[in-house]
Amino acid sequence: MIKQICRKSWFSTFILAILLILLSCVSLFVGVMDIDIPTLLSGREGMELKIFILGRIPRLLAILCTGVGMSVAGLIMQQLCMNKFVSPTTGATIQSAQLGIVLSMVFLPTMGLGMRTIFAFIFAIIGTLLFVFFVQRIQVKDTVLVPLVGIMFGNIIGGVTNFLAYQAEVTQQLSTYFSGSFALILKGNYELVYLVAPLVILAFIYANHFNIVGMGQDFSRNLGVNYNVILILGLSISAVITASVIVIVGQISYIGLIVPNLVTLFKGDKIRGTLIDTALFGALFVLLCDMIARSVIKPYEIPMELVVGIIGSIIFIIMLFYKLKHGKKAIRWGGHHRKHLHGAHHGRHHHHRRNKEVGICE
Repeated sequence: MIKQICRKSWFSTFILAILLILLSCVSLFVGVMDIDIPTLLSGREGMELKIFILGRIPRLLAILCTGVGMSVAGLIMQQLCMNKFVSPTTGATIQSAQLGIVLSMVFLPTMGLGMRTIFAFIFAIIGTLLFVFFVQRIQVKDTVLVPLVGIMFGNIIGGVTNFLAYQAEVTQQLSTYFSGSFALILKGNYELVYLVAPLVILAFIYANHFNIVGMGQDFSRNLGVNYNVILILGLSISAVITASVIVIVGQISYIGLIVPNLVTLFKGDKIRGTLIDTALFGALFVLLCDMIARSVIKPYEIPMELVVGIIGSIIFIIMLFYKLKHGKKAIRWGGHHRKHLHGAHHGRHHHHRRNKEVGICE
């Protein structure tokens, strides 16, 4: 009976949703000031109620949007590039958004957050498209070579960013965009991350198109899908999501890399079937890391980027060893018959999938 329930496609989604709801409720009461439910229900206009409304709830909403957005952005990039090591971090998206922020500080210093956001959007899209342009011209696309190109390209952009920051003496301002943290999230200064919601809905609408484009240009043409338009649309969605998070929260690595990989290990590579679980698990992962950051040296708080980096690196190493041993074979719930069928299917298509998972398809 338990195995039959676990085989249901909605089982993992239900479990992740329940865990996210429970952990979200707990996180509202984690922080420097102790806040309890009786105090909130008493209706008195005290300091606890103001902190809860102006600080704890906006922080929770920002965490959820960040986790959902960065995870979905990573999933889209991996699907379009057909490479499990591509993400906003290894695809130069984050570094390009930071360059846009610095340029807005240098050339338009009097402009506010809105102009920085526009610059971050534009340069994140340009940087991501340039990364894809470079990779498509590599003759031999190895699984590891593609993200290495993105890392090197991102380091070049990062060097230019630091040079301009030192020249314009805005290094201290820029430091807030290099270390992701939710400590400064308050009502009125985080609402930009709500942009994640319509972009995730748009990604779900075009999920099947992203799957087709990931199979290559010839395959897309045969099915009547405009390869270039869908590719640019998907990469633009990922870039805008990443830029909106960078402007409000700062740089958060690993989320777009490990979360989609962990979900696809259990759910497969079809983006429509994994998108919801990826969004839920991404929000759950970021929320858990933020609670650890708030609690480990209480009453002080460490940057959440540090916690994500430690946990993410450990998970990534474990995941890397698993992929080296098992390839793309997914973890399945069920009995011997399903495992036998999956093993036979894996054996028949092992050579084909190894040829396909080498980077961006041509």
